[in-house]
Amino acid sequence: MKITVIGAGAIGGNLAAKLSAAGHDVQVADARGAEAVRAEVLESGARAADLADAVQGRDVIVLSIPFGVAGRLADLFASVPDETVVIDTSNYYPGMLSEPIEAVDNGQVESVYTAELLGRPVVKAWNAALAETQRTKGVPAGTPGRLAIPVAGDSEEARKVAMSLVDDTGFDPYDAGTLADSWRQQPNSPAYCTELTLDELPAALAAADRAKDAAIRDSLPERIAALGANPTVDDVVEMNRAAHR
Repeated sequence: MKITVIGAGAIGGNLAAKLSAAGHDVQVADARGAEAVRAEVLESGARAADLADAVQGRDVIVLSIPFGVAGRLADLFASVPDETVVIDTSNYYPGMLSEPIEAVDNGQVESVYTAELLGRPVVKAWNAALAETQRTKGVPAGTPGRLAIPVAGDSEEARKVAMSLVDDTGFDPYDAGTLADSWRQQPNSPAYCTELTLDELPAALAAADRAKDAAIRDSLPERIAALGANPTVDDVVEMNRAAHR
């Protein structure tokens, strides 16, 4: 597929490298310019591109940008065909990675808010796994213990496309339903960054509690500090799991 990843940070860089290694035609665009794309992101064949050019003629556009800024791209996306699948990987951390957003604090689902800012539907995927999990723990389909990633969106066809790409990055995709249900994979739900298999993920999504999960999310600075210096990915996963015991 012809794929553009907008955002060359930890998640976007991972996805660009993995999707190009899987054989897709991948472009990477960054708001700071093509020169801001790190060399290692391009080692598997992805190409750096200017933002204005990178959204034209693509099958899929992956948004790996900070939560709440999608509105800055609305004009750019106005010319993108309706059939182009747009995938949102962002997460809301008010007061940490984002200013508080009243609509989301009052209950609007994160990716529903992003879709409104962007002016078009999106699919939610890859948000519920740590960047380091995505970088190091993807394995071929059929591998015992393969980790799963939830995918939510209102278009069944768009969900299928996103699920296929999740599979290509080394994880079992799980159909998590409509975008309105994607709050179940937001920070810090039982399914969020807890490294679950396809058998384990449905129960974790079902156990989500919006008020409790938001409180756990907001306690992240204190919980991270308690881990001490240089926590490993396994330390962070265990911290997330422990919050729901």
